[in-house]
Amino acid sequence: MSDLRQLPQHTAARQAPRRGVLLVIGVVVVAVVAALVVVLTRGGDSPDAPAPTPGGTVGQARDGNQDSAAQRLGWGTPNRVDEFNGPLGPEWVSYNGPGHEGKGKRSPSAISTSDGILTINGDSAGTTGGMAWGTGQKYGRWEGRVKAPVSDPSYNALLLLWPDAENWPVGGEIDFMEMDDPTRQSTAIFVHYGAEDNKVTSNVKVDATEWHNWAVEWTPDHIVAFLDGKEWYRTSDPEVQPPGPMHLTIQLDWFPDNGDGSVQPSSLQVDWVAQYPL
Repeated sequence: MSDLRQLPQHTAARQAPRRGVLLVIGVVVVAVVAALVVVLTRGGDSPDAPAPTPGGTVGQARDGNQDSAAQRLGWGTPNRVDEFNGPLGPEWVSYNGPGHEGKGKRSPSAISTSDGILTINGDSAGTTGGMAWGTGQKYGRWEGRVKAPVSDPSYNALLLLWPDAENWPVGGEIDFMEMDDPTRQSTAIFVHYGAEDNKVTSNVKVDATEWHNWAVEWTPDHIVAFLDGKEWYRTSDPEVQPPGPMHLTIQLDWFPDNGDGSVQPSSLQVDWVAQYPL
């Protein structure tokens, strides 16, 4: 095997440019491969990876899941997940009876799943749907990915925590996503508490006709709401604390007094929901 240092000077001079070209090509190839790896692993326009969950990734098929509170804040593995990839499981209880405040009707037929999306429809007669996620927990975190088209003024779209004991209003209520603006450009939080159904509330401006991640953290010290992984509301008032375990519910509620009597069908869509222990 020859030693390059023993080659004539003119031969070495000819090979040096070629080595330089090969070096440049190698650098370009490495850079292209690195860029492809970044694109393939990002899964969207955020550098953060989606949150891990049992059996897969929550919302893996949809861009933007990187903006979840669970991912950004490191909530770890959820103890309950539903991505709505089939019919509702037995842990869900679909409401079947009178609507909100006895107006209209809640029917399981208003709830459907297709292509990994849960849809709750409300019709022109006030027939709509709601569903409860079984037994809950005292303290914890919940998150869901939701969007809702522009609606009739009489339809509110909600993610909320409801008392397991069914002792409302004493048991409290945390509506951490209540879309009460029919244009879906503003969303509210309502924290209900006490025997007189007192409440504290706030609003955040966002285009809720697009997919967003809505989350709540409930601890012995505070209740915090998150939008796309960023805190937008907090209360540390001990008076508003629910006294017992709470579970997630998904509802499209009908408030006929908010409309003009001519009700337009409306809907709510949910990509996934997850529950985390504290």
